[in-house]
Amino acid sequence: MPTLLSIQRALARRIQIDGRTILSAIHKLPVAGAVLVEPLGLAGDEQADLSVHGGLDKALYAYPFEHYPFWRAARAQAGLTSIDDSLPYGSVGENLTLQGLLEADVWVGDVLRFAHCALRVTQPREPCYKFNAAMGFNGAARAMAQQGCCGFYLAVQQPGHLLAGEGFDLVAGPRRLRITESFKAKMAKHLR
Repeated sequence: MPTLLSIQRALARRIQIDGRTILSAIHKLPVAGAVLVEPLGLAGDEQADLSVHGGLDKALYAYPFEHYPFWRAARAQAGLTSIDDSLPYGSVGENLTLQGLLEADVWVGDVLRFAHCALRVTQPREPCYKFNAAMGFNGAARAMAQQGCCGFYLAVQQPGHLLAGEGFDLVAGPRRLRITESFKAKMAKHLR
């Protein structure tokens, strides 16, 4: 059974990227205890740019724990071994760090059924320049595109609450478009 390892949220704050000050909530931090899940996401979580994050179809961002070793290795290769080697959950900007559920196992329309809420898979995450900054090197967005380790967005089908450590069921949706296929199509223009 897949497991919700960790829950993260953040308020939008000003950060420096390439000499510019921008608003971002990509630096998510772990939350203890039960967390309220509302139609637009986790209580206490924000998104800075609602044109690309947030809203009903991108209320939460889920990311597989299994990709964290790849990012640690990529950061080491980029010479960032002294910068937060642990790479804590939330470093990719995810609200939910999952174990046992990879993008290849997920289809648009599938539902993650938790004990007290249900979340519907809507689309893969597309990396942006803020992701490069969060990972600490300029090739991070391209590496995500090449590896397909994108995670996926979730809509809140049934509000309620989540608790880190709880298992959940994957309820099959219409099985028309796999997250990996959708991501590959969206990234094709960036990998030419």
